[in-house]
Amino acid sequence: MVIAGLTGGIATGKSTVAHIMAEAGVYVIDADKIARDVVRKGLPAWKEITEHFGRNILKENGEIDRELLGDIVFGSPEKLKILNKIVHPRVFEEMAKEMDDIKQKAPGSVIILDIPLLIESGLHKLLSNVILVYAPEKIQLARLMARDNISEDAALKRIRSQMPMEQKKGFAKYIIDNSFDLEHTKIETMEVLEKLKSIH
Repeated sequence: MVIAGLTGGIATGKSTVAHIMAEAGVYVIDADKIARDVVRKGLPAWKEITEHFGRNILKENGEIDRELLGDIVFGSPEKLKILNKIVHPRVFEEMAKEMDDIKQKAPGSVIILDIPLLIESGLHKLLSNVILVYAPEKIQLARLMARDNISEDAALKRIRSQMPMEQKKGFAKYIIDNSFDLEHTKIETMEVLEKLKSIH
């Protein structure tokens, strides 16, 4: 069993790489998807978030408006810390359950933990294989503005709420450079997967 952490920065293309890996038959556990699931209406994390941030962050259907909440926390390290304290432990609990399930049914497999804040949360210290999906800030900025249809200021605020990409490089065993076209990214991703498979 080989466990590797996959991380990147906002709009560096981590989801693209995770998709390529999943298509190649590797197990990918998506922390973002779990984070969305654990804050569904009525669940304990949803209750804590609405207590801290108020009910004005809810949509008409009672679910949390992630965009609105994002706008609130990305401008304030303190508020982001509160949100992470509520959400992260529940996400890690679910990830551990999924890993146990995979170990039962496919003990010799490669598991990729897709975690956006792998390094910031300190979880990288538990993993000997950390994969970073890299793109320089100017590419992040252009992609994020186009993807989310937001201003340069709003995009920069989101990018700079995370650890700089150049700093993250120092924590990674493998770096996938996603500054080029999809074909280039696929080749680099498959090379990393081959290296992970050879660890067995």
